[in-house]
Amino acid sequence: MAELRANRVAEQMKKELGDILTRKIKDPRVGFVTVTDVEVSGDLQQAKVFISVLGDEKKKQDTLMGLTKAKGFIRSEIGSRIRLRKTPELTFEFDDAFEYGSRIDTILRDLNK
Repeated sequence: MAELRANRVAEQMKKELGDILTRKIKDPRVGFVTVTDVEVSGDLQQAKVFISVLGDEKKKQDTLMGLTKAKGFIRSEIGSRIRLRKTPELTFEFDDAFEYGSRIDTILRDLNK
């Protein structure tokens, strides 16, 4: 039962984070960010946010620093949008699934040639 609720909270947080990152964050370091997934712990105390950033490695690191600085603001926005007893603590991580898939696709294309 707790897992089902954690999944529902994660999906709602994913939706709200996408809106917050596109409309509310004004930090110039935060570029084009896509929230790919959110994992919430069973007790709803921790949330791991997976992001994808368009750009080179420096742009990715700058975006991560900007998001880390804005973590308190983002958490307060989520707290006002989602009614929970305690808003989960956020950690941001890069989601390398798209790059990994692109690399595999490139390898497969080279093998077919």
